[in-house]
Amino acid sequence: MSQLYDLWKSFNRVPVVGKRAFSVAFAKKAPYFGSIHPLVNQLRPNYAEVIVPNRKGNHNHIGTVHAIALCNGLEMAMGALAEVTIPRDKRWIPKGMTVSYTAKATSDITCIAETDQEDWEAADGDLAVRVKGIREDGTVVIEGTINLWVTPKKK
Repeated sequence: MSQLYDLWKSFNRVPVVGKRAFSVAFAKKAPYFGSIHPLVNQLRPNYAEVIVPNRKGNHNHIGTVHAIALCNGLEMAMGALAEVTIPRDKRWIPKGMTVSYTAKATSDITCIAETDQEDWEAADGDLAVRVKGIREDGTVVIEGTINLWVTPKKK
């Protein structure tokens, strides 16, 4: 397993505080993530959840969670997933994101990233990560794909 996954498991030995502390530490690696005050809620190979809170600093002009805050949460979930899933002999970098906004984001939003392990094993170039954001009532407010470029590590 990756160092990030080991860190996640270590932090989660401390109930409640562990997820918050891990989220802050993870956001320090890519500081822009910290701007949305995210909470990594679940993390395992091929699956990650990041909660983007419904707070004034994340709002748009109509008082809902801003689309770019949601994209930030989706990218954070994707990055965490990629780090704990990618085979040790490969590397990744994001190539692009395509999303659709399907409903107003009027609550905390759970941003989910998912892949299938077979895709990582076979990847030599493009790999699509499925992403979506879900309101507390179960409504999907954003969904799409983040495309990664996955290649062998140079020896």
